[in-house]
Amino acid sequence: MFKPFGMIPAITTPMNEDYSINYEGIKKNIDHVLQGNVHGVLVGGSAGEYSLMSFEERKQVIKFVCDYVAGSVSIMAGTGCHRTEDTIELTQYASSVGADCALVITPYYMQTSREGIIDFYKTVADNSDIGIVLYNYPEVTNVELDPELICELSQLDGIVGIKNTVEMQHTSKLINLTKDNPNFSVLTGYEHLILSTLAIGGAGAIGVVHNLVPEKIVSLYNLVTHQNNIQEAIHQNKNLMPLYNAIEAEPVPGTVKAGLEALGLPGGESRLPLVSASKEFREDIDKILTELEEARELN
Repeated sequence: MFKPFGMIPAITTPMNEDYSINYEGIKKNIDHVLQGNVHGVLVGGSAGEYSLMSFEERKQVIKFVCDYVAGSVSIMAGTGCHRTEDTIELTQYASSVGADCALVITPYYMQTSREGIIDFYKTVADNSDIGIVLYNYPEVTNVELDPELICELSQLDGIVGIKNTVEMQHTSKLINLTKDNPNFSVLTGYEHLILSTLAIGGAGAIGVVHNLVPEKIVSLYNLVTHQNNIQEAIHQNKNLMPLYNAIEAEPVPGTVKAGLEALGLPGGESRLPLVSASKEFREDIDKILTELEEARELN
């Protein structure tokens, strides 16, 4: 069963002026990240505004990306829903159209017990024929999976990894607890923690900055994972810090869409209640991306 690894952009969903989905825009943005040699793409994640789509729209976007990517890189589909039955249905659909694995966020809002979380993921995994990637993001869900619980979940058949969007101490402990499990990979969801996660044995990172500078993010991965050149990785990571900081300065995905537009790629508005980036942010992100490009040309 496929296990995720490497640098995986959480792609956005460009919108037309009437807030319908800009499918041609999705193609252009995918072409951009594929040219940067990313290892996979996440479709239907938070940055893709899945929570503001109908169930049918979610299916349509997943199918469109699977058809367009068509084996070029791995595809992770965001399939988490409030209802377990809906999560299973969407995961089964994602599998049928070509997704390699499914990202399933922890049950939230109607919070459950520890045993309820285990039963939820076991039920989803038992009814899916692609691997399930846990999504631990307590900052937005107010539900935190502790490392011991994640380790227990990692031993369930069909659970193949985690997008762990938490602080480094948690991720470090989790990597240590699961290091002997060949069927489970730990990926960070925080750009600031890409370097440190890779350096202690993490499998990669799923993030939004990847959409803007895919080549640089992949280079960072290669420096640590394949070349063992930590000093150069530190240097490159320092250069990327202003971008890491900027992308969280205002609500995502508005910031990422503004960055894409600064690169001449499709962004568009975000569906309410999300908002677009401010004029000031657009000026800042344009400057940061220009400076990164100028630094690349000098090297």
